[in-house]
Amino acid sequence: MDRILGLGNALTDVSVALKDDDILLKMGLPKGGMTHIDETTFSRINQVLGTLDTTITPGGSVGNACRAMAHLGLSTGFIGKVGCDAFGERYAQSLTSVGVENQLIISPTLPSGVCTSFISADGERTFADHMAASLDLKAEDLKAEMLKGYEYMFIEGYLVQNHALIERGAQMAKEAGMKVVMDLASYNIILSDLEFCRYLVKQYVDILFANDEEARALTGKKPEEALKELAEMVEMVVVKVGAEGSWVQKGSYKVHADAVKVEQVVDTTGAGDHFAAGFLYGLLRDASLKRCAEIGALVAAQEIQVVGTQLSDEQWLDIKLRIED
Repeated sequence: MDRILGLGNALTDVSVALKDDDILLKMGLPKGGMTHIDETTFSRINQVLGTLDTTITPGGSVGNACRAMAHLGLSTGFIGKVGCDAFGERYAQSLTSVGVENQLIISPTLPSGVCTSFISADGERTFADHMAASLDLKAEDLKAEMLKGYEYMFIEGYLVQNHALIERGAQMAKEAGMKVVMDLASYNIILSDLEFCRYLVKQYVDILFANDEEARALTGKKPEEALKELAEMVEMVVVKVGAEGSWVQKGSYKVHADAVKVEQVVDTTGAGDHFAAGFLYGLLRDASLKRCAEIGALVAAQEIQVVGTQLSDEQWLDIKLRIED
């Protein structure tokens, strides 16, 4: 079976549930978005978090997806950068413990990156990323031997802020005969670098994942209209529309799949990552496009019922049983 190599930010997630959104306003964080923060803001946030209950889990968008695909039985690897510290060691363990090939690069000077995820009462998540070592991943860190034995490269959209790195990763994948998969970054990241994002997608991407806000940011259009435009740019596109399910288009063929209903949304952190993992699992198992989206929805539905990005062994077993049904 084909193997998938991830390229992304190696971040540890610190999740905190909010009673209201006052903290977001005080810190200047746009609700539902992702903001890179400096050392000063990170220290301010840590002072606030010291008074609140937090959950610490391995994160990073594509890192989440690679771990989820490994849980489902796919063979995956991951390239990222961490510091020589406890967070870095913990992140490496989170990969190897589930069978993801660890291709982490260690920074001798910078600490590991931390993503603080603020979970609003409605389940919406807002990210404040202190990138540290993860942001130090450079184009020259990527070596041809890292790609050997892989057929797909799954590139994290958040890397778009490093033009040289993300384009080099996509170029190397194409040169190695690999398919390039990308999950778009937060809408505000796209809007801040729209021209390059559109260029990157058109030039390199084969399979594209986006939620409705990201699709609108990239095209200026509503989901179904955005789907049509994006399908002209890539081989296959998936646009997720939350509780309304998802749309998939490949060429002129278009299909809709429903979302899986849940009683309560606890935390949407990692939902899109897990959807992508489920979808790609179905794709590599030669499932129909609708079934791929249904599997993605099934995995995402489990993810939004827990705080953070880690599902229990019991939840993964339940997912596998439901997939087989």
